[in-house]
Amino acid sequence: MLRQGLAVFFLGFILAGLAGASEAVSYSRDIQPILTQKCVACHACYDAPCQLNLGSGEGVLRGASKQPVYDGGRTKAQAPTRLFFDAQGGAAWRDKGFASVVDARDGQAALMARMLELGRSNPPAANAKLPADLDISLGRENQCPLPDEFAAYQKKFAHAGMPFAVTGLSDSEYRTLQQWLKQGAPVDEQALQPSAVEQAQIAEWETFLNAPGARENLVNRWLFEHLFLAHLYFEGGEAGHFFQLVRSRTPSGQPIDPIATRRPNEDPGTQVYYRLWPIQGVIVHKTHITYPLSAKKLARVRELFYASDWTVDAVPGYGVQRRANPFETFAAIPAQARYQFMLDNAEYFVRTFIRGPVCRGQIATDVIRDNFWAVFQAPEYDLYISDAAYRAEATPLLAMPGQFDEIGDLLGLWRGYRDKRNQYEDMRRAAYADAPVPGWSSIWAGNDNALLSIFRHHDSAMVRKGLIGEVPQTIWLMDYPLLERTYYQLVVNFDVFGTVSHQAQTRLYFDLIRNGAELNFLRLLPPESRQAYLDDWYQNSGQLKMWLSYTEADLDTPTGLQLAGGDAKGAFAEALLSRYADLNARPDPLNRCHGAHCYRKGLEPQLRSAEQALSRLPGRPAAGLKVIEQLPEATLLRIELADGKREVYSLLRNRAHSNVAFMTGESLRYQPGLDTLTVYPGVLTSYPSFIFNLRAGEVPEFVAALEQARDAAAFEQVVKRWGIRRSHPEFWRYFNDLSAYIQETEPVEAGVLDMNRYQNL
Repeated sequence: MLRQGLAVFFLGFILAGLAGASEAVSYSRDIQPILTQKCVACHACYDAPCQLNLGSGEGVLRGASKQPVYDGGRTKAQAPTRLFFDAQGGAAWRDKGFASVVDARDGQAALMARMLELGRSNPPAANAKLPADLDISLGRENQCPLPDEFAAYQKKFAHAGMPFAVTGLSDSEYRTLQQWLKQGAPVDEQALQPSAVEQAQIAEWETFLNAPGARENLVNRWLFEHLFLAHLYFEGGEAGHFFQLVRSRTPSGQPIDPIATRRPNEDPGTQVYYRLWPIQGVIVHKTHITYPLSAKKLARVRELFYASDWTVDAVPGYGVQRRANPFETFAAIPAQARYQFMLDNAEYFVRTFIRGPVCRGQIATDVIRDNFWAVFQAPEYDLYISDAAYRAEATPLLAMPGQFDEIGDLLGLWRGYRDKRNQYEDMRRAAYADAPVPGWSSIWAGNDNALLSIFRHHDSAMVRKGLIGEVPQTIWLMDYPLLERTYYQLVVNFDVFGTVSHQAQTRLYFDLIRNGAELNFLRLLPPESRQAYLDDWYQNSGQLKMWLSYTEADLDTPTGLQLAGGDAKGAFAEALLSRYADLNARPDPLNRCHGAHCYRKGLEPQLRSAEQALSRLPGRPAAGLKVIEQLPEATLLRIELADGKREVYSLLRNRAHSNVAFMTGESLRYQPGLDTLTVYPGVLTSYPSFIFNLRAGEVPEFVAALEQARDAAAFEQVVKRWGIRRSHPEFWRYFNDLSAYIQETEPVEAGVLDMNRYQNL
């Protein structure tokens, strides 16, 4: 009986195994979660290697392309390849040059299956540095082999399987993916559907955005151009549900048929209906720029744009001039309404051009300092808003370059726009010299968007509400012409598929915008202090750029701010922090400690002790804290508490520059001895460069080790003890926990982080 019972048991076990092996794998249930956990960190957005985007079924079916989106030497614009917009379905993407990665052919397994097998057969040594000859840099040349090229690729790049240069899949994940591929890689993805609450608000917003009338047509066009990039979410909506505003050929109630122009302000060629389209696929942090919609927001928009009695004779058309100068295009809309709409959610607008929209932002970020603060001019003190004659004179001078791709006349085009900008700055300086002197009321203080901190991490950047870090070298004061031009130049008019000429014009003009924001701030300081600050911002070759490209600074007009002492900028910052304390979303005792207690209020003892130790790292230049020279751009510290919880801190390296006034040769302007660190709770980057994991009780020892690490060898010992290398057996648990932390602390902002910049320390 026992033998018979065992036989029945084992037969049942075998049959159950066979049934499990033959059970169909579900893409939505089984595959996408694996891709989200192990693949999307590299394969998302325009900078996905080989344009292989694994954040959705549509991206998987689209496949891969040899043609990169980022090409700094491109002399002809290339056709856009935006997922969900420029083609639909695998066949349509084949016509655009994409090759399938999931189709088996000629007796060979699918390309994805072979890439996964290659990665599994050559795993990295556990928590060891990767081989020095394995190029993991962001600028590496991706091979993107076609299926019939894979054999040669495998021989030449044995350590370049997938996941690339990182701890691989678990046994079960590998089996599941391979089984799905053997089954023909069916995709059963279901489109996100709005909830009843969301659907009601969608209907209300679409009714508003498609209302008839010339005024309505113009306002709605302006609103679309300012919200097309947003991940919109509704008050009372479902967690994780986001929408994008698109132009559709079809009205509300019908399936959306998006109009895919290169830019959002190009001629749609047909009647337009503004629609709210659910965002499909995995939300990734680097493109997740959120904007709230609610009944209160809709009432605010109505109030701003329709409370006054203004008229429009004719709705302007489209074309180069309309793109180049939105101040002319939308001149009929009250400037007060336009500026106030942007101020209400200023963080969103600054995020659009500082953090996004194109995932690799060095074309813009190398024009800004590694850390600075931004404030805004109050509308009632902005002459463009309050003085109609000034506005009429200024508007023609506010046109922006970048509308033409031809490289032959790059210098001529640039000089023309530079001269217009400088003519405007001269006019502005003269007008403000005759205006009432600026005081604290000149700085907008409408809500907590009024104070922003920006941190640049080489080719990416992050914006946060509140004033984080030490008093920075520069502060921006943005008025409406500056804010609107920056948004149009770097977001609306920027074409990631454009030529080197287009990108150069964009970069050169942003340099002028930064200079304008700095000159605006300078005018708040006492006249006798301004030249010294200006000389500090534009050292060495920066003096040449001031002579060649910039207009004169206002060094004479009085200020209404009473800033005593020898450090006027420092006095301004202290007064700003004091006067605007209620608006400062992020008080910062770690980086600006003025007493013995350098930690946030309300913390439990072990975190108080940890923050007290961490506060020793800011405020010390690299000349005195040598480890800064070893640290990458954005390091994340994961600190485990005794009760099983954890806290995450960002450790940001702020590189000092003699100036940021040129497109090339940035490394020649580094001042490494002046580099500093900013330490702050939370994940202040979309692109972690490295992770350290330590217990709360070890933080003082960790800080002491950093203080004592004066060379690469000593720093490597710190990495060996606390570092999470790409090859760490639990790399993915630690890396994905950063996204989980954001989900817990700021759920609306949560998204998968990017590991393309994770260093081989």
